[in-house]
Amino acid sequence: MTKMILSRRQALAGGVAASAMLAAPSLSRAQSRPVMAHGIMSGDVAHDGAMIWAHADREARMLVEWATTESMNNATRVPALNVGPATGHAGKLLLTGLPSDQEIFYRVRMEDLSDPSAVSEPLAGRFRTAPTGMRDIRFVWSGDTAGQGWGIDRDRGGMRTYATMLQHQPDFMIHSGDTVYADGPLKDEVVLEDGSTWRNLVTPAKRKVAETLDEFRGQHLYNYLDDHVRAFNAQVPILAQWDDHEVTNNWYPSEILEDDRYTEKNVALLAARGARAFHEMLPTRQPLEEPGRVYRKIAYGPLLDIFFLDMRSYRGDNSPNRQEDGAPFLGDAQLAWLKRELAASRATWKVIASDMPIGMMVRDGESNFENMANGDGPVLGREQDIADILSFIRAADIANTVWLTADVHYTAAHHYSPDRAVFQDFEPFWEFVSGPLHSGTFGPSDYDNTFGPEVRFAKHPEAGRANLPPSEGLQFFGLVDIDAATREMTVRLMDSGDTELWSTTLSPRMG
Repeated sequence: MTKMILSRRQALAGGVAASAMLAAPSLSRAQSRPVMAHGIMSGDVAHDGAMIWAHADREARMLVEWATTESMNNATRVPALNVGPATGHAGKLLLTGLPSDQEIFYRVRMEDLSDPSAVSEPLAGRFRTAPTGMRDIRFVWSGDTAGQGWGIDRDRGGMRTYATMLQHQPDFMIHSGDTVYADGPLKDEVVLEDGSTWRNLVTPAKRKVAETLDEFRGQHLYNYLDDHVRAFNAQVPILAQWDDHEVTNNWYPSEILEDDRYTEKNVALLAARGARAFHEMLPTRQPLEEPGRVYRKIAYGPLLDIFFLDMRSYRGDNSPNRQEDGAPFLGDAQLAWLKRELAASRATWKVIASDMPIGMMVRDGESNFENMANGDGPVLGREQDIADILSFIRAADIANTVWLTADVHYTAAHHYSPDRAVFQDFEPFWEFVSGPLHSGTFGPSDYDNTFGPEVRFAKHPEAGRANLPPSEGLQFFGLVDIDAATREMTVRLMDSGDTELWSTTLSPRMG
């Protein structure tokens, strides 16, 4: 059968059509082949490997091969993986032994376990392995997908921010959390302020809050029905962390819900199911010592290390957050890990990927707080974990740390300095906020002077307006470039129309 080969430009222009074929499979006599309606993706890329994800509509054998040429000549086949109900028909295979700093082309097919002659159409993707030497790096980050009732409206172009990000051909994407909204059912139609109608594509999983494991899985699979998301996932490795909406709004492990939408009120049980679905439906690597762990380091050559935090799994109850002796937040093991890995890092830039911002106040009800900020004044409650990290960075003389986050549904650039702060045992640093990718837009937030944030830029709805639909254009992502020659980092805050809203170039401290 004749092979079809797409150039890089054709693949990007057509979004790989979410199912673009680099080669056709052997003809099957089966009446029904397996289908991969949710696309494929790579993630947690390293200098010598990456995780590959795919999903089938039945019990199947996941067949993966890779090559360093688009023609797939002399492709390497990896051992097959059986997928079925135990993992929601999703499969993850780790490619190893790859050459560093190399564009890798891969192809995935699914073979029906009950009929080996029934093989799916292939899906093709690509990614670039991390470098071991100096080269330019480009990546994007954002968060918040399909929240506040705004799902896939195909008449309005679907999740268009993903198409905009893909135009920049990033090496990878950091998804800063709220990868799904498991607590946000969708309505078929929403009437907008201008009198027009937003029409959601709605699946059974999106008609109610997620409680069962399959319902949590369905939250992720829903997003992959979008053409732009599938095209992006096939081209750009995803480095994902989670926040609250992968389970339910503002959750903490010991919480018992008072929400009548739920028949299961125990958040610990819901979180276990949500965590399992998160790892099943995203191309994360999981350590053997703690298979459900979200915090981890991704090394991306001599210019960049990324440290992913988990501000959700180890926290205590949401409260006024004013405890003088601190409150459980990141947990002792995660704090020790972060200090150890930051101290060991030899990368020029150390990006701390946080699922929540530091100095923006995020409330949970009238008196409780959701994140670490709790109002002006000294370090109290959960702020003590942040103070501990910042003091350690200063004492250990760790240079060039930058914090990236999302969560608050608008974009901003914050500069933190002890000169403006109540707590002063730290070096100045930047925090950049982006999102939403495809959710309601809100803002602005109130700020806490404990760590001395200064708002250098912010873009959010006008006063009195909230939960703006994606059609209003206030959807945001960040674009980061690291120049190999100068080692400078340029951060741009972008919108879904690809307008550069604000930028800055940071020069590293060397030596």
